[in-house]
Amino acid sequence: MVEPTIVVPHREHLWWMLLEAAELEHMIMCQYLFAEFSMKESTDESLTPEQADAVDRWRATIRGIAVEEMLHLALVSNLLGAIGGAPTFNRPNFPQLSGYFPARLQLDLAPFGERALRHFLYLERPEGMEHMHAEGFEPTAPPREPVAADEIMPRGQEYGTVGRLYRGIANGLRDLVAVLGEDGVFIGLPEAQATPERFHWPEMIAVTDLKSGLAAVEQIIEQGEGARGDWHDAHYGRFLAMWEEFHELRRQDPTFEPARPVVPAFTHQPFDVDVPQTVITDPMTERTAEVTALSYEVVLHLLLRYFTHTDEDEDQLATLVNGAIELMVAVLRPLGVALTTLPVGPSHPGSTAGFAFEMFYVMTNAVPARRTAWTLLHERVALLAQSCAVLAEEPGAPGAVRAAGVKAHEIAESLRTRI
Repeated sequence: MVEPTIVVPHREHLWWMLLEAAELEHMIMCQYLFAEFSMKESTDESLTPEQADAVDRWRATIRGIAVEEMLHLALVSNLLGAIGGAPTFNRPNFPQLSGYFPARLQLDLAPFGERALRHFLYLERPEGMEHMHAEGFEPTAPPREPVAADEIMPRGQEYGTVGRLYRGIANGLRDLVAVLGEDGVFIGLPEAQATPERFHWPEMIAVTDLKSGLAAVEQIIEQGEGARGDWHDAHYGRFLAMWEEFHELRRQDPTFEPARPVVPAFTHQPFDVDVPQTVITDPMTERTAEVTALSYEVVLHLLLRYFTHTDEDEDQLATLVNGAIELMVAVLRPLGVALTTLPVGPSHPGSTAGFAFEMFYVMTNAVPARRTAWTLLHERVALLAQSCAVLAEEPGAPGAVRAAGVKAHEIAESLRTRI
């Protein structure tokens, strides 16, 4: 199938494509984390020792891939900041099956298993490789109309693979530099870039010129589909190996189920999704989902402040980065996993609640003033700590809630002392 060329006649078209790339990377990461959270954890959950060992390895692999998607989101944020655009961590709610993205890029949350793995293989497939998509991911909207070279206002463009999107972005960078020069394109502040030193991530690339911009794009392409057709160690190859081993274990034991009976479950019907979604009705599960959603929200706000900071010093920048990472690892992940052990409610017997990465509103930024922004950050993280502490005292609360509250309190205090 011949796809239209991605056209970038003006900076705003590249800005648009990078914002869409940020939303796409964000949502792909959430899909991987949802699958990881859903996975069983021991032989106590109807797994043989061999199956439990395989599930542990798959969990580690998916977690590693999700971490690389976080890196991709940070690299896109660096690219946005480098050309003068403000990074964002806003995105639509799941599911997105209606053409929010190009027609063939359908996004939804699924527990680990056949459907999820087939979906992941489709998303990560190299450009030019045909792959059957999973059931329920059929295109429901027509392809986007091609953008003409003389269009002034940007709009969404069609691409069948993530790799093709980034090749279009790379070509757009080259074309703009040919017209405006490197100094004219890369006008962002270097100090606003995520660096390997600040994020403790050797693969992070600060974008300050065409060479580093193209290197950031190539990093994303290589980790996803592989470099120059060598996809075996890329995301696609790792998912393919996982899919083959999963089917071998399923052949040996047709009853093998590596995931809990999880469904994506919201605390309320998503404000931006028309189709009715599963809403939690069990009181304990609902309160656990609320503190999980709050932890997710403050992770995004801490990262947003880093990428749009003003006069923060190095110690304050480290507090933002470390706080976001600690919240993801020690609060969001344990709460997300605990949620998958809790019932959705009487309307969904036998189903447990998967964290739907719920967005409660269109996320915007705080005012630029540092003290004001940090006061808001501290207030929100302190509320998370308090909410976890209260919930932990209730009968039947997951054990992860208390530890999450303690960690959130530590981060809140770290923010307070640096306002």
